[in-house]
Amino acid sequence: MTAFQELVDVMRRLRTECAWKAEQTPTSLVPYLREETEELVEAIDAGDPAHVCEELGDVLLQVVFHAAIAEELGEFTMDDVAAGITAKLRRRNPHVFDPASLGRDADSPPLSATEVNEIWQQVKRDEKAQRRQRDA
Repeated sequence: MTAFQELVDVMRRLRTECAWKAEQTPTSLVPYLREETEELVEAIDAGDPAHVCEELGDVLLQVVFHAAIAEELGEFTMDDVAAGITAKLRRRNPHVFDPASLGRDADSPPLSATEVNEIWQQVKRDEKAQRRQRDA
């Protein structure tokens, strides 16, 4: 079992055996998500890797907590969250995962960080336009 799967399993158990955790909702957890995110930013700004690691764990706890609640409600699972972000990373990084779609091949020079960001932003704009069309 991976450490991540153990975390998911621990959260599932806590949701059934810990009264405080069992009564939480996505809305009730928002202040904690904000607080942990702010603490992560502070740790990054301080340049303390051990503190960054700890705060990343606290933010990850919030993600797993929200996903556990959603799973209980039949909305989505932690695997759905991971699959969604993995698919997004593949879509928004065609220079890595589908260079031919950009007219690139193994002999093409590497893209600059600016060019990569422009591709990311364009794919993001395209996704939002598709979502608006779908939802209209």
